[in-house]
Amino acid sequence: MSVISVQTDPENLTLTLVAEFAAKKERIWQIWEDPRQLERWWGPPTWPATFVRHELVEGGECRYYMSGPDGEKARGWWKIVSVDPPNGFEFQDGFAGDDGEPSGFLGITQCVVSLEEQDGTTRMSTVSSFESAEQLEEMIKMGMAEGMREAAGQIDAILAETSDR
Repeated sequence: MSVISVQTDPENLTLTLVAEFAAKKERIWQIWEDPRQLERWWGPPTWPATFVRHELVEGGECRYYMSGPDGEKARGWWKIVSVDPPNGFEFQDGFAGDDGEPSGFLGITQCVVSLEEQDGTTRMSTVSSFESAEQLEEMIKMGMAEGMREAAGQIDAILAETSDR
């Protein structure tokens, strides 16, 4: 199953990823809640993620970095706005400096993750909202749409390893 679509909506300043998985939403929630599972898919295959802080609670913060094929590191942060396990959560997302703290580079993206189950299949929607058309355009140029598609495309392999589908 996996990724159904990644769509950009310049008028509403959003990028939306929709994926479906042959698993209950509680299982899909676990791939967000467990940092070791999250880092197996958050970055594209050539840019795996490492979470050094993961507080998936309202007001919590996450810090991570993605390691590139030539040893470079791209750092990021989340600020958790709201959490409704296992239905989804909302967070602010941005780039971080070498110290792992928010850098302000390219502003803040608002992200809403929704999990909806029907007949043992879960649809995961991730809507990223941008501050401006320029921010959205720059993120697209940097490969965000392709990166999200590749990253979420790795979830099926994680799910296949467990019998608790």
